[in-house]
Amino acid sequence: MTVKERIIAFSKLGDFLTAFLNKNTSYAYAEFFPELSQKIETHHLQNGWFTPENISFSIQQWANALTEENLTHWLSNYSISEKLSSKKVAIIMAGNIPLVGFHDLLSVLISGHQTLIKQSSNAQILLPFLIKVLQTIEPRFKNRITFTKEKLEDFDVVIATGSDNTARYFEYYFSKKPNIIRKNRNSVAIISENDSTEDLEKLSDDIFRYFGLGCRNVSKIYLPKGYDIQKIFQALYNWKEVINHHKYANNYDYNKAVYLMSKFQILDNDFIVLKEDENFASPIASLFYEYYDNQKELNEKLDLQQEKIQCIVSNLDTNHIKFGETQQPKLNDYADGVDTVNFLTQL
Repeated sequence: MTVKERIIAFSKLGDFLTAFLNKNTSYAYAEFFPELSQKIETHHLQNGWFTPENISFSIQQWANALTEENLTHWLSNYSISEKLSSKKVAIIMAGNIPLVGFHDLLSVLISGHQTLIKQSSNAQILLPFLIKVLQTIEPRFKNRITFTKEKLEDFDVVIATGSDNTARYFEYYFSKKPNIIRKNRNSVAIISENDSTEDLEKLSDDIFRYFGLGCRNVSKIYLPKGYDIQKIFQALYNWKEVINHHKYANNYDYNKAVYLMSKFQILDNDFIVLKEDENFASPIASLFYEYYDNQKELNEKLDLQQEKIQCIVSNLDTNHIKFGETQQPKLNDYADGVDTVNFLTQL
């Protein structure tokens, strides 16, 4: 397949996702709609964090991204040779949010390589189905994608995502192969006095979408010294119904109890706990905050810890993510800032 043919195949997958969400039963591959609906429900039953709403949100983001225009523009920044020597790229996927490993899969296939996929044990339903649809759209992908639950064998390259602990294992085990190995990262937001109520309400989406389980979810906010933190509580109120999700509620009760027993000073609005803390990784149903005096000093501080940060949300820098957009990444928003396609085209 040429690059153009691969682009067209993935854009048709995007069309399929759009048609599914719009219930467009006249679409060419509409016969797959009932099965996708069933997969979404099964996925939710298997993993309570993967609610139908969050799965649909993830599908919508990929429907938006997988257009011929977007894919062509994305790849225009690379020189992908039609004579590229195809490698077998093993992808070890995380399972924290729906379709979290799809970008790696897309990057590998669009670059002209084969892939061997090992999914997280709690996220093994949706992606294989979408691959079935892709292979129906473009049968030449059938011999280029393999799923395995066994030990990875017979591969040339590795892309692995996991915790800091598993990353140490990955670095040792895959040290002799070209690799991208990702560790824990968190996202932060910098609030200013000029941010509007609408900005802060959008920030609540960055905090609560996927229950805060993604590396692009904001887990800590920086507030200007003297800032009225009640503005934050008011903005978060849009997500008050999140407490009705039993797994989230259990985490809220547990973490709140731990903080109280440890005599930490906390702020609480009955569905999220705010705690002043220098760390980035707040537990589920918690949000860390810290005050800052000077934006320049804060930027320097964050620069020194950039390996721990996935996204910075603010209106203060054009390089930062806009409020409400952390879970709407573009195709060139690479995890950990590592350009996956450039890596794959240099093999």
